Amino acid sequence: MATEIKDRINLKEINCEKELTLAVIGGKWKLIILWHLGMDGTKRFGELKKLIPHITQKMLTNQLRELEDDQLISRKVYPEVPPRVEYTLTEYGQSLMPVLRMMYDWGKNYGEKVIWKDAGRPSLI
Repeated sequence: MATEIKDRINLKEINCEKELTLAVIGGKWKLIILWHLGMDGTKRFGELKKLIPHITQKMLTNQLRELEDDQLISRKVYPEVPPRVEYTLTEYGQSLMPVLRMMYDWGKNYGEKVIWKDAGRPSLI
């Protein structure tokens, strides 16, 4: 979670649980990272980078750190040369998967019925 959001939580400026949830999982990449870890299981940094080709290395690093700070993912470093680091959903991260699945289904339905109904569906992958 971004520092300014943590400051708002500490000051009790977040008014409801919905706002807190959006503060923790909001942003362009966090849901995508969580989705891949939830659907595909444990991943290394390079694997995540390949799955999310438009994310920069710096942004992926930042998002992974925030997700780890918020206890949605865990990071395991193996004592090897070169170092191997793996990311896995925690129990809190796993608890988001039904929500992410519902968001996926909603987006698919909305896209088919509203966005692409006359033009046909473009490839999203």
